Amino acid sequence: MAEKVSVTPASPSPDSCIYIAGHRGLVGSAILRRLEKLNYSSLIARTRAELDLRVPADVDAFFQAQKPEFVFLAAATVGGILANDLNRGDFIRDNLQIQLNVIDAARRFGARKLLFLGSTCIYPRDAPQPMKEKYILTGPLEPTNSAYAVAKIAGLEMIDAYRAQYGFNGISIMPTNLYGPHDNFDPETSHVLPALIRRFHDAKIANAATVTIWGTGRPLREFMHCDDLADAAVWLMENYDEAQILNAGTGEEISILDLARLVAGIVGFEGEIVTDPEKPDGTPRKLCDVSKLTKLGWTAKTELKEGIGSTYRWFLENAAEASRGASS
Repeated sequence: MAEKVSVTPASPSPDSCIYIAGHRGLVGSAILRRLEKLNYSSLIARTRAELDLRVPADVDAFFQAQKPEFVFLAAATVGGILANDLNRGDFIRDNLQIQLNVIDAARRFGARKLLFLGSTCIYPRDAPQPMKEKYILTGPLEPTNSAYAVAKIAGLEMIDAYRAQYGFNGISIMPTNLYGPHDNFDPETSHVLPALIRRFHDAKIANAATVTIWGTGRPLREFMHCDDLADAAVWLMENYDEAQILNAGTGEEISILDLARLVAGIVGFEGEIVTDPEKPDGTPRKLCDVSKLTKLGWTAKTELKEGIGSTYRWFLENAAEASRGASS
């Protein structure tokens, strides 16, 4: 049996060539802001119109020309329960294509390290709580997002396989539910927190008496501001070279109904909140065990109420962008 190839540790310097894939999305834009704040001076980004990461020849030509040393793979086709369920084919195809093309090109064209952004939706629907990294692939997935989850699991396996066979320095983190500026606030395709911000804002403007939320309101969720995730991602790019995947979250949770009440208060909606048990709840509970990342020396800093407040202010100041559906 062939031995695994050793991986060479690598950490970027201020003038390292760094590529942020998906720089206009929620996560990618936050990573770009963080790198700029830390005075990294050689940052590369391309819009989807400039570089379609689903096209292998275009990705190869980009990597061959630019030769990025470090890569943040934050590009993905993403969405909430409804979008995941209605667009299963798009979600699994797009994400598999993006991951395959970027990871393989990064390896072939000499990138020194790549950070892959997964998702905690890859955990089994009924995983023990809080979810430890070792629980991946130990049970059935949540049906409403299984196509997206399978694509992300494939990305993890690809990173692991390339480390073992080629000595490629790929690292992987599993963020919890994220929110913040540049999120998708489209009512049909967004995740729960931006969807609630948009729904309560629209209801406030319309002087609506009620707002209805999907499901029973009982499921528990964990939320982390995208700037915290970006801080973790850059910190790991600078300090971490191991194969072990890492959860990234706050370690705190809130019910969907309590989240709706919190958002309503921040937005200023004074009507009634109604639950709709006929709509799906999704996974009953999804809390990260963040002990591995905490032991390495990193913890999230943004309180949920503070983060939602700043996100709502961004929403108000960027109405046109906030109203678009988006793929990061």
